[in-house]
Amino acid sequence: MAADERVTQLEEFLAERGRPLLRVAALLGGGPEAGEDLLQAALERLLPRWRKFEGDPEGYLRRTLYHLAADDWRRQRRWRARLPRLGGTERGVVADASTQVDQRDELFRMLLQLTPGQRAAIVLRYWEDRSEAETAEVLGCSVGTVKSATSRGLASGCTGWSSGSCRTRRTAGRIRAPRPAGKRPTAG
Repeated sequence: MAADERVTQLEEFLAERGRPLLRVAALLGGGPEAGEDLLQAALERLLPRWRKFEGDPEGYLRRTLYHLAADDWRRQRRWRARLPRLGGTERGVVADASTQVDQRDELFRMLLQLTPGQRAAIVLRYWEDRSEAETAEVLGCSVGTVKSATSRGLASGCTGWSSGSCRTRRTAGRIRAPRPAGKRPTAG
């Protein structure tokens, strides 16, 4: 296949699938700017292989996005452990007056409270509407791990996702949803 033809194919692929990939990258990265950086890094890994690439480029990019996001989460966790704590829990994000922007901001904040595995499992299962088996394949883990991460992420991340209010508390390094005083959690 001619080099010009492969470049044209890449341009067509990005024109067709670039926006959905960018949305997923923004969810994984925690915001639009971080998503752009994440997608760019994934594309930088694909470009040297593009001329000889065989297979599904979208699948390769999605898997690369998840791996790069996990690497970034680990790197940020190490940095946060080294930095002294400053007052407040806000991340410096100012909410916009429009409802849609507020909801998107709340979603990003809730996703940022989850562990990397929980976040990836929830984004794959509910944002991309993938099956448990597909999610397990993308993440390189078992279906049981996907079920566990999804369940724990939904249970511990926030109790009021649909109501528009989210209050969580941190206990021993893990995020848990608040429960009414005197009530014990029940096995589900």
